[in-house]
Amino acid sequence: MTFLEKLSAAWTANQSLLCVGLDPDISKFPDSVKQQPDAIFAFCKAIVDATADLACSFKPQIAYFAALRAEDQLEALCRYIRETYPQIPVVLDAKRGDIGATAEQYAREAFERYGADAVTVNPYMGFDSVAPYLEWKDRGVIILCRTSNPGGSDLQFLTADGKPVYQHVARLVAEKWNTNGQCGLVVGATFPEELAQVRGIVGDMPLLVPGIGAQGGDIQATVKAGRTAAGSGMMINSSRAILYAKPAAGEDFAGAARRVALETRDAINQYR
Repeated sequence: MTFLEKLSAAWTANQSLLCVGLDPDISKFPDSVKQQPDAIFAFCKAIVDATADLACSFKPQIAYFAALRAEDQLEALCRYIRETYPQIPVVLDAKRGDIGATAEQYAREAFERYGADAVTVNPYMGFDSVAPYLEWKDRGVIILCRTSNPGGSDLQFLTADGKPVYQHVARLVAEKWNTNGQCGLVVGATFPEELAQVRGIVGDMPLLVPGIGAQGGDIQATVKAGRTAAGSGMMINSSRAILYAKPAAGEDFAGAARRVALETRDAINQYR
């Protein structure tokens, strides 16, 4: 099954466009989890178990693991998701961007070492920096386009041939790079007008949409701008708002995460 086939099935089975981001910050873990030798894996596993029926994808952010020398726990987490919830795609958020043999190794890291269904990449160095990932025809390659951070405008909104750079990226990917139908784009929820522009350029291509939750993106505006005619086409990511939700009476951290994930999924579905 290809990445897009798995993602499409998850959209339908879980009636969800919610992507749960896994950005583990030990300083925010409950004390009971901090004390465990595999605290990062234990925390993320609990989040995955609590939200797997509510999500269309999981997105572990590699830096949060690598900074703590916890790549082995990331491997274990990706393996756990593949074995326990094989219907839910894993998007490795790595934002790699290099050329030639180096890009080939980054692709092997994402798809062999971690077994990810898709990986995020940076297009700044052009097609030959993306091509090695496209050799893995059953995997997804999700390319930065219009990112959710304010500084993204420094480059992405520069004008070339009368159009902003992010629109050139969208058109390149849709018209030239997506020969195997495996590409997607990262477009932030914090810029719904640009999100709508990208959707108009790329048709039904899947979009990874960060920026709701802690970053303040509006769910209604995001869904209306980015949905396809079928009411899908997006992985709307929420990380911190779910991972570190404040437990209500009688809840543990995983129960709080599930509650917020359910509220978020249902809020998204109101506008599909």
